[in-house]
Amino acid sequence: MQPHPYIYNKEYMFYRIAELDVEIIFSTSDFNNTTLIPSFSPFTISEKEKNDGIFFRLYVDDSLKPRRQGRERIGKFDTGNGDTVVDRFEDGSYQYIIKNINGQECCLLQADKEFANCRCALNGNFNMRQFGLNNALMLIFAFAGSIRQTLLIHASLVRKDGFGYAFIAKSGTGKSTQVANWLKHIPGCDLMNDDNPIVRIIDGEPFIYGSPWSGKTPCYRNVKARLGAITRIDRDKKNWVEKLKPIEAFASLLPSCSTMKWDKDIFNAICNNVTKLVETTGIYTLHCLPDKESAIICQKAISAR
Repeated sequence: MQPHPYIYNKEYMFYRIAELDVEIIFSTSDFNNTTLIPSFSPFTISEKEKNDGIFFRLYVDDSLKPRRQGRERIGKFDTGNGDTVVDRFEDGSYQYIIKNINGQECCLLQADKEFANCRCALNGNFNMRQFGLNNALMLIFAFAGSIRQTLLIHASLVRKDGFGYAFIAKSGTGKSTQVANWLKHIPGCDLMNDDNPIVRIIDGEPFIYGSPWSGKTPCYRNVKARLGAITRIDRDKKNWVEKLKPIEAFASLLPSCSTMKWDKDIFNAICNNVTKLVETTGIYTLHCLPDKESAIICQKAISAR
């Protein structure tokens, strides 16, 4: 995909996220610039530092218009923070309209089949533009990563003795509470991310990273650890840990990964990545109360050391 013809004056920004280089190009604008993505600051690199291979490139240009001819409407999906409308074209490329919780259109995103070259137009006030751009970048990262053995997962992430321990659960179930109890009651822990860490399989070994996306907790850290375990939180009247069998582990982990079930290539790649994690990582369920004891019992049961 070539740069949009109306982009003449540009601001080039480079970021290294989970050791993958990302380029964002802002067309000259009174509204669109790096102030929309302050959480990306810890990941900034110079143009001289970037690698030859760019993970993905995003042009931000409000002159971009929706494509209507030849589109197939995949559907409208509720993300929990608003609806996203998805169109696909015959060449495998995509178009998204990202709306906020109030139904306002914040971002028009167009991406090629591999999500390697993308364009977006932002709309509305500062908060709308910030919401649209952050969601577009998170979406691109998730799907560009599918063929690079990279997963964006919905999890809270704590580090202990060089290993990252990710906790997954439905919103409000208690993953952040469990991580908070680790930080409070288990010496030597630190918070890596509280909402959307990144998992990569490198030379057959899983690693986990902080990211620019961390939900309501401002934890945007450019950090890396070996993946120690992934644990689903399940509220119970007593504290106990269950190590899952491979099929159970796959079924537990997949819903926490960003996917597109209607895209066979991307969905199969994500499933393959989840399978590799199941083969190389302990996947558990922590049946628990939201208390100190649950953190201590969990840490002893899932610890990689």
